[in-house]
Amino acid sequence: MKKLMMKGVEAIGEAAIMAGCRNFFGYPITPQNELTEYMARRLPEVGGCFLQAESEVAAVNMIYGAASVGKRAMTSTSSPGFSLMQEGISYMACAQLPAVFVNVMRGGPGLGDIQPSQGDYFQATKGGGHGDYKLIVLAPSTVQEAVELTQLAFELADKYRNPAVILADGLLGQMMEPVELREKQLTYDNSSWALTGANGRPPRKVTSFNIDPHELEKMNLNLQEKYRKMEIEEPRWEEFSTEDAEILLAAYGTMGRICKSVVKMAREAGMKVGLFRPITLYPFPYEPLEGIAKRVSIILTVEMSSGQMFEDVKLAALRLTRVEFYGRMGGVVPTPGEVFERLKQLVGRH
Repeated sequence: MKKLMMKGVEAIGEAAIMAGCRNFFGYPITPQNELTEYMARRLPEVGGCFLQAESEVAAVNMIYGAASVGKRAMTSTSSPGFSLMQEGISYMACAQLPAVFVNVMRGGPGLGDIQPSQGDYFQATKGGGHGDYKLIVLAPSTVQEAVELTQLAFELADKYRNPAVILADGLLGQMMEPVELREKQLTYDNSSWALTGANGRPPRKVTSFNIDPHELEKMNLNLQEKYRKMEIEEPRWEEFSTEDAEILLAAYGTMGRICKSVVKMAREAGMKVGLFRPITLYPFPYEPLEGIAKRVSIILTVEMSSGQMFEDVKLAALRLTRVEFYGRMGGVVPTPGEVFERLKQLVGRH
C-alpha cells in the first residue's frame, strides 16, 4: 500500500489507472489540466492510450467508441467543457455504455472563472442533455475519498452499464493531501454486449437510435427500471454528530468538509448541530435525510451555488421541518465563520 502526498486531480488519475482504466481522451481546461497532464505521462507507462482531442465534443465521442468495444475509459473536464459533452453523454446513457467523467467545477454560468463552484449540480444530477436519462454522480470531500470514489465510479458504471460522474470543484482538485493508494481488483464482464468481433456468434449492436416509437418506449422503460434499482441500492451519505442534533447542516463535496468545521464550532458554543453529507448526488439519499428531518428543528443547506442541492433537500424534508439555504456563487467559497454566523441568525442566537 502506497501513501503519497498528491494533488486531488492527480490522485483521481492514479486511482483510475489502478481501476484498470487504460483509455483517456480529453481537452485542456482549467482547473483540471493537471489530471490531463498526469494521464498523458502515466498511461504510456502502463500500456494505455492517451489522446488530446481537438475539442470536448471529439473527446466524448472517443470515449463512446472505447466504451462500445468494452474498454475502461475516462475523460476529465471543467464546467463549460462538461456542457459541450452533454450530447455524447446522452447518447452513451441510451446505448448503456459504462465510462467515467470527471467534472472539476468552476464558477459560472458561461465561461465564468477558474475558482471553485458547485453550479453544475443540476446539470449532473437532472440530466444535462436531451431525453430521459440519469447519471451516477459521486461527490468526494477529500483527496482520499476522491481516490476511493473514482474506483467506485468504474465499478458502478460497469455494474449498471451507465456513465458515472465524479463531481468535484476546483478547491478539491487543486489541494494536496496524503492519500493511500490501495490496490483494488475490479472485475469487468463485458462478454455479453461489447463489440469484440462476431466470430462464432450473432453480430451485436450498440446504438441509441431507434425509429420505432414503441421499441424506443420499451427501451426507455428498461432504462427507468435500471434507475429505480440504482435508487434502491446505491444511495451513499455521511452523518457527522447527528445522534443528538437539534439543528442539521446539509452540504456536499468541499462544502461538506467546511461544514464539518462549522459543526465543531457550534458544538463548542453549546449548540447541538450535526451534518448530513450526500456522497451520491444521484441517487440522492432522500430516505436517510427524511429520517433525520423528523428529529431536527431546522436544516440549513450550504452550497457554492444559488441553491441547487437545496431543491433535493426540500423534497426530502420540507414537510417535516424548516429548511433554509445559504450559498455563495461565482467562485466565492463560504468560510466556516460566515456559515456559523448565518446559523446563529437562523436560530436566534447572537
